[in-house]
Amino acid sequence: MSDRRIPQHLVVRRLHSGDQEDICDHFLRLDVQTRRSRFCGAASDNGVLNYAKNILRYDSIVCGAFIDGHLKGLVELNGLFHAWPSTTEAAFCVETEWQNIGIGDALFEHIIIIARNRGVRTIQMVCLKENIQMRHLAAKHNARLVFDADAVEAVLHPSWPTPSSVVKEILAGTREYSHLFFR
Repeated sequence: MSDRRIPQHLVVRRLHSGDQEDICDHFLRLDVQTRRSRFCGAASDNGVLNYAKNILRYDSIVCGAFIDGHLKGLVELNGLFHAWPSTTEAAFCVETEWQNIGIGDALFEHIIIIARNRGVRTIQMVCLKENIQMRHLAAKHNARLVFDADAVEAVLHPSWPTPSSVVKEILAGTREYSHLFFR
């Protein structure tokens, strides 16, 4: 892909059970390096499919980035209901040919609003030390980076919800459903 700007037809929305096939296909399209970055190690097709089939758990919110109706990236926020105020884990992946054009940033902003509106006090992310893109994305959003021998942990502390953050999520949900009806 030669145009390195955010596509005009980018839609970020929450994923539901009707998106399960798109989720599985997305994970299977990840190349070896992107899959390794996402799972912090090697992952077989069967392992990825088993993971994808269980991604929409009761304590998770998963959002996807669609371009022209095709899932190109996703973010998961796990552990929402374990304690309050909660500490959650976020995980991102964007297909290789769609990286470095702002899709990860759009997913990051979307999931921060969702976390904020649910009273999440801490978001943790772990990536391989070599995953410079994820480290850059986390630092861009004011995460504190803690380096280990092989990995980097990024920690964010979203602020409390505001009327503005609630409205942003409501508007995103409205765009999400209007997009489904008016394709």
